[in-house]
Amino acid sequence: MSSPKNSGTGRGTHSGSPSAMDYDGHCAEIVTQAGLLATALRAEGTDLTATVPSCPDWNLAQLVRHLGAAHRWVEEIVRTRATEPPPDTALRVLPRDPTEAPSDLADRLTEGAGLLADALLAAGPDASIWTPLPSGSPRFFARRMCHETVIHRADATLALHTDFSVPEPVAVDALDEWMELGSLPEMFDYHPDRRALLGPGRTLHFHATDTPPEARADWLVDLTGDALAWRRAQEPAAVSVSAPLTELLLLIYGRRSSDTAPVEITGDTELLEFWLALVNFE
Repeated sequence: MSSPKNSGTGRGTHSGSPSAMDYDGHCAEIVTQAGLLATALRAEGTDLTATVPSCPDWNLAQLVRHLGAAHRWVEEIVRTRATEPPPDTALRVLPRDPTEAPSDLADRLTEGAGLLADALLAAGPDASIWTPLPSGSPRFFARRMCHETVIHRADATLALHTDFSVPEPVAVDALDEWMELGSLPEMFDYHPDRRALLGPGRTLHFHATDTPPEARADWLVDLTGDALAWRRAQEPAAVSVSAPLTELLLLIYGRRSSDTAPVEITGDTELLEFWLALVNFE
């Protein structure tokens, strides 16, 4: 699981719509996304040694092992109502040599995702547990692991050269979560270099071109104050990015670069690249 140090763009710094998904939806989507990834792994000719372009230090086997270990790590926290984190070595130490067939790795992934979803549903959203950022409840982990699974499935599709798509509510919620986590005041403790993003006139607007108006799929990142802030709004900005929703998701999560993604950029491209470089997700 990606740590707080690897999260994107907040308490007191957000104005927007309620979450596009609820707790049960997050739990269900963990299973759905893991199942989709497992299906891709079971395809004939899957090469577990293929490099993951968006996580170039990993091959496909390492990516899937990391995700599966994250599911089981969080499942232990939730099931035991842990008050401190268990060891996370299995998430970090990932031998490059595949030791399992793709189908076996797929089976283990779906089993772990199911165990996690079951533990989350059994605990309920408001149980008291350890979380790496303010929350202290399974609600944090349900949402985080939902989108962890979404994004690492995207990583796998890039390695496998297959198409990636995600339902609109899931993509919108993933972008909301990205903005919320990265705007937490604690992020300056984890990433003091992000203070360099702040400055007069520094605003970024992201607009999804393929969503209905009621989706309100516009995000305004405001770097003009003394903290990172965001809101759901369609407003003039120093730089504006328009693209299909899935492409915005991949761009903001660092899975595509702005010069290869099918996006339209107007305004201060240097500000966009500076922001993307400092809010990277791994």
